[in-house]
Amino acid sequence: MTTPTTGSLRVNGASLHYEVRGQGPLLLLIPGGTGGAASFDAVADDLAAQYTVATYDPRGMSRSTLDDPEAEQRVAEHADDAFRLLELLSPGEPARVFGASSGAIAALHLLCAHPDRVERLVAHEPPVVEVLPDVADHRALLARVRETFRTQGLMPAMAVFAAGLKKDDDDTAEPRAEIELPPQAAARAEQTMADLPYFVGRIVPSFMSYAPDVHRLRALSDRLVLACGQDSRGELAYRPAALLAERFGTELLHFPGGHTGLTTHPAEFGELLRKALRP
Repeated sequence: MTTPTTGSLRVNGASLHYEVRGQGPLLLLIPGGTGGAASFDAVADDLAAQYTVATYDPRGMSRSTLDDPEAEQRVAEHADDAFRLLELLSPGEPARVFGASSGAIAALHLLCAHPDRVERLVAHEPPVVEVLPDVADHRALLARVRETFRTQGLMPAMAVFAAGLKKDDDDTAEPRAEIELPPQAAARAEQTMADLPYFVGRIVPSFMSYAPDVHRLRALSDRLVLACGQDSRGELAYRPAALLAERFGTELLHFPGGHTGLTTHPAEFGELLRKALRP
């Protein structure tokens, strides 16, 4: 594995740890969940043969520290962090962007706020549940997660969250929550657990309450690729991207695996991502 060049970028209220590999046009990878920059280690080197690949730990995660650890988190601010990285690493030039899960939500906002800086965006399973017709059910789920976290703690809240993510008609199978760790991610388990309280307490409520600008996204849909895991059909994180692709009249791209396909099927995922990033 290539050792990346690392740096730290001061942004509003935080310091971002970022990593850069390769040469060529910029490709910014925005992680979801508690993954951080390390979640792209299995694909970054291959992508760096064609791109300058940049990734980072989102504010409050891992090596990206908050000035105020209690600060509320907002999608717009996370998207602005991504924009600041684009300004630093590709000033004045549009870049390609990939976002996964909560990172895909930040990427959607980035596209709407700075369309001139995004040449192409691949958004994998952004759980923008506010676009769904049954959004009231999902607002109630988030309220239950918050209350369980407040009264019972982290793991009971995670159980409530995971149950809400599974297929609507699946009452028996184990749910595939965002933080489920395949064997390849075992080395990151300690950091993942350290970041979980922040993710459940700050990121989940804010990001899953975010309502994207659907009209603006439709107008920009020629540079937006909405994507899901082929094993995720019916799960909560799958449904918003599928609905938006149908609404925009665009193809829904299916990546191997489920919500964490980047980790479970890195070679196939990276190959398909390379193809999807071509205009």
